Amino acid sequence: MDNSEQLAQTDLEWAVGVNRISLKILGLWPDDKLTRRQNFFADARALSIFTLMMFAAIVPQMFAMFHVWGDLIAFTDNLQISVPFSVTVMKFFIMWIRKEELKPLVNMIVNDWFKKKTTMERKMMIKQARIARTIVILGGSMMTLASIILIIPPCFGYSMRYLTNVTDSGRPLLLQSYFLHEIDTPFFEIVFIGQALSISFAAISYTGIDNFLGLVVFHICAQLDLLKYRLLNLHNFTDFNAGLSYNVKDHLRLIRSVDVIDNTFNLMLLALLMFFGVLFCMQGFLIISIIDGEGGDVSVTRICWLVSILINTFAHMCLYCVVGEILIAKCEGVYYATYGYSWYSLKPKQARSMMMMMIRAEKPLYITAGRIFPMTMSLFCSLIKTSAGYISVLLTNR
Repeated sequence: MDNSEQLAQTDLEWAVGVNRISLKILGLWPDDKLTRRQNFFADARALSIFTLMMFAAIVPQMFAMFHVWGDLIAFTDNLQISVPFSVTVMKFFIMWIRKEELKPLVNMIVNDWFKKKTTMERKMMIKQARIARTIVILGGSMMTLASIILIIPPCFGYSMRYLTNVTDSGRPLLLQSYFLHEIDTPFFEIVFIGQALSISFAAISYTGIDNFLGLVVFHICAQLDLLKYRLLNLHNFTDFNAGLSYNVKDHLRLIRSVDVIDNTFNLMLLALLMFFGVLFCMQGFLIISIIDGEGGDVSVTRICWLVSILINTFAHMCLYCVVGEILIAKCEGVYYATYGYSWYSLKPKQARSMMMMMIRAEKPLYITAGRIFPMTMSLFCSLIKTSAGYISVLLTNR
């Protein structure tokens, strides 16, 4: 391996290493270099984690939800944990069944880092990769903190939940749960450990899958920046037609990549859009209710826990919209680059060829929620505004 390949390998590991490790733990990393045996163990690991989250966390919380139906505070407290868990399991399942379709995207990222590139092109790729890496680290840190707050204090008798006699008549579990029979030692400890593992895996899943989307989209944004640069400097190619052909093929490659992302994540994003609205509304209602209802005896630890969850969900939903907004902006950059080139000075055949690139670049690339709503910051602001309105409705009717 020569120096350029070693540098490319180092850059690749720096750009995707953290996200790859988190998804490999879950058995979700799309890697076509795995043997049949390695694929089997990865799928077995994913199935085990999926089953654990379903039966240790989601099912007991669903039973508990029906038993606290008449208590608005307890019901809301249930929703603000069960909804993120349900979303996480849904994201986990979609990522798992679409893993084969995502392998070409991972191969594209690897191949792009190993391509021969100038120092400026490498800097442009690193600039976008640094943003994605920062998001990975921040998202992982926030989710780790939330998991620690949810798991560690209950080990010492300090629960972050709203406790009721209906679901917590004995020792409280980590999650609001209801079982058909009383659970005593050692089954209580087994369920407690199962829920702790479920929370840990859910935190890795929630952050890892979101960050995988950010990783891929920011890489595509870097490639769109390179495409824009090459279009503005087509005169540097010794053969104009060969240079334009290369850029057209590269543009089509990026369009196909965005289509794969949208096909994989559009239903997930639609569900997340609805769940975020419900969750933001419920958490805002809980925080205000605790402050208003307990007067001067406000539980600071519980407030901190609820605020940390609110920030987590807010940041991850915002990530999708920011990523979609940036992708649209980069596509517009390519569009303006085609028109910014002095195409009017070209020969007629060359101008016609350039016109085809203009027509295709005019159509923006974006990721959508259910192929209905483009993920943009205007959508995010509208969602926040609507959810905040429903908080006032809940406070009026509590």
